[in-house]
Amino acid sequence: MKKTFHLAHPKLTVPRHVDAIKHEVKKYLKRERHKTLPEGADFWDFDCRFGDDEASSAEIHLSEISKKISEVEAKNQESFYLEILAKPGFRTEKPE
Repeated sequence: MKKTFHLAHPKLTVPRHVDAIKHEVKKYLKRERHKTLPEGADFWDFDCRFGDDEASSAEIHLSEISKKISEVEAKNQESFYLEILAKPGFRTEKPE
């Protein structure tokens, strides 16, 4: 998913539209996690980028997406860019 989200909507209030965006992101993640894993992979991992636009986006952790969207809402920005790319993940052994 590579998408620029606009917070202005003709029929929805901003908080309601932000909730809809967060739901769309969660739905996308669920859909990607249910895809068949490549052979040898243990789980789906995600590369995430977030910013005002594609050029200024920075890498973030998956768990920070909701917090970043809420920050955009608090700053009253008009839009933001979100990129989520799925990749196969491999478990590593914990050091003793």
